[in-house]
Amino acid sequence: MNAHDRFKDYKGNKCWQAHVADVNRERDLMMANLTESGAAMLRVDDFEFEYVSKDNKELCKEVKEFIERHEWLAKLPNRPTHRFTARLKKNGILAGTIIMATPNAFSNLLGKENKDKEKLISRGACISWAPKNLGSWLIMSSIRWMVENTDFRYFTAYSDPEAKELGTIYQACNFIYLGQTSGTDKQYFDTKNPQKGWFSSREFRKKSNYYKYAEKIGISKERWKSWMKKYSPDWEVIPSDVKSAIKKQEEIYRKSCKSRKVPAKHKYVYILGRSKKETKRLRVAFEKNSPRKVSLSYPTERGK
Repeated sequence: MNAHDRFKDYKGNKCWQAHVADVNRERDLMMANLTESGAAMLRVDDFEFEYVSKDNKELCKEVKEFIERHEWLAKLPNRPTHRFTARLKKNGILAGTIIMATPNAFSNLLGKENKDKEKLISRGACISWAPKNLGSWLIMSSIRWMVENTDFRYFTAYSDPEAKELGTIYQACNFIYLGQTSGTDKQYFDTKNPQKGWFSSREFRKKSNYYKYAEKIGISKERWKSWMKKYSPDWEVIPSDVKSAIKKQEEIYRKSCKSRKVPAKHKYVYILGRSKKETKRLRVAFEKNSPRKVSLSYPTERGK
């Protein structure tokens, strides 16, 4: 089942990644030269945690292919920044991966002064024969690595009702539940580029698409580049007639795509500092800025 059909057709009673683990298990065991009894004996201590540099093209390609095979969205996020893996020590087989990314929109859960400390846990999956707690171990190992090696201090994550996800893995890691009000209510599908899968309206405002819009109205890449900020156009310096023409091209692209309604996603956050004192300060900032999200109960019904 490709990613397009997966969104449209999955009707299972368990989360999609548990379903695909059942489907892939026999082949996964064979490729790892493992038996059912051998896999049942594996423990987290049998695996090695590793940060994967973006400069290591070979390992990044391996992570990409793993996500495409085992993860619900089956593609990399728009702005991946950090990749982590869990490998079986005895043979180096890749058994799990986490990808963190720049959020599409910062949540300001800890106030504007802390918004640059947010990182999105954007993709993650484990192989079918991995120990049950390998995923939670990998998530927490990744968070601790980020806190020790970067300035990021709070980590947001989503679970998708369409995939029958509740965020059980985040609940197991004691994430704070933020409710089911996150994400877009509509997704789009470009029939001319089906490999993109379904995407949100943010796709129309991607930097690469703005260059295409500009080209269609006769503006060179170099000229348009002079009007761009890091990720978006600087509308204040762009002539009004050019702005109108670009917006028209964006709308033409939008109307050329299929669209569908989607349910809101569950959202979670984990807050961690390098010291207990820093963690406490960050938690106080969260409670001050997001008081209605401090004590929400975890969801328990799939597909809602």
